Amino acid sequence: MPQDPRVDAYIAKAAPFAQPILEHLRSLIHRACPDTEEAIKWSMPMFLYRGKIIVNIAAFKAHAAFGTWKREVGDSIDRPEATMGRLGRLTRLADLPPDDEIVAAVRCAMAAVDAGGTSTRRVSSPKPAPDVPDDLQAALDAVPAAATAFAAFPPGARRDYTDWVIEAKQAATRARRIAQAVEWCAEGKRRHWKHEAC
Repeated sequence: MPQDPRVDAYIAKAAPFAQPILEHLRSLIHRACPDTEEAIKWSMPMFLYRGKIIVNIAAFKAHAAFGTWKREVGDSIDRPEATMGRLGRLTRLADLPPDDEIVAAVRCAMAAVDAGGTSTRRVSSPKPAPDVPDDLQAALDAVPAAATAFAAFPPGARRDYTDWVIEAKQAATRARRIAQAVEWCAEGKRRHWKHEAC
């Protein structure tokens, strides 16, 4: 499969220490899975097999990372001390395990896709609707459009507002947040509306 120029650009913009790590991982992924399709998702290079993400690479300010997306990949590639991706924080090529271990991990992820395997992402049970603080509810009730919009939001969107208000440490901050919440709700906006796709 051809390489995605967006991944080329991502690697070119990475810190100099990370570029050889990312290039090496990329070449190993292609060696293990010649049919891999490259993509950028969540601002990181992802490698897909049969339309399913199997692995990703990423660069940060002080380290690079390699992650797998299938539970079945197992512990062979994991480092118990890892706090970032499957291989921990990578700062130089010498931090990588032998090439054949990475190739084996990619092939294991491919086999999991072929077998209908599951993602490493955990399915969480839905949280209950949030308890709205009395002062926030009173402020919303004072502006019918805000109260109506807030009530129509899904539980997660209501929780975003309630958590934001509850987390305020000072009374003045809480009051400002309540006023802002009412204003945004009256406009039908969720708490993180600035980050939502248009």
